[in-house]
Amino acid sequence: MAAVVAALALGGCSAIRENRGYIQDATLVSAIQPGIDNERSVAATLGRPSFTSQFGDETWYYVSSVTGRRPFVRPTIREHSVLAVKFDASGNVVATEQSGLEDVVYLSPDGAETPTLGRERGFFEDLFGNIGQVGTPGVGGAAGPGV
Repeated sequence: MAAVVAALALGGCSAIRENRGYIQDATLVSAIQPGIDNERSVAATLGRPSFTSQFGDETWYYVSSVTGRRPFVRPTIREHSVLAVKFDASGNVVATEQSGLEDVVYLSPDGAETPTLGRERGFFEDLFGNIGQVGTPGVGGAAGPGV
């Protein structure tokens, strides 16, 4: 009986594997040919991209990750891949680039707050700082008499 309980307990602690984002198919990715394909054919072959470039040349990005985690533990990235399909002004494929986990940059936030430049305000200044400012002519409050 104890062996059965131990086996069930260990089975519940196995790693959980999750696919996130675009699931790449190597055959479909290799079918995209620069100079032959265009935006329409790429969309028909690969589907909609995860996101597109906002600046510079038109680029579509297909992002996929495989994460693993044990119960009650933060997930870790096991595999990561980004396929970038670049287009010219006419919408024709210029190049495709593949990058992986080696290009991932891990950032550490600076505590719970984002530091900003400028004056530090205290509790009481936040609480009472606008007294006398509301409704004063010329400060942006309500209009004064005679207006």
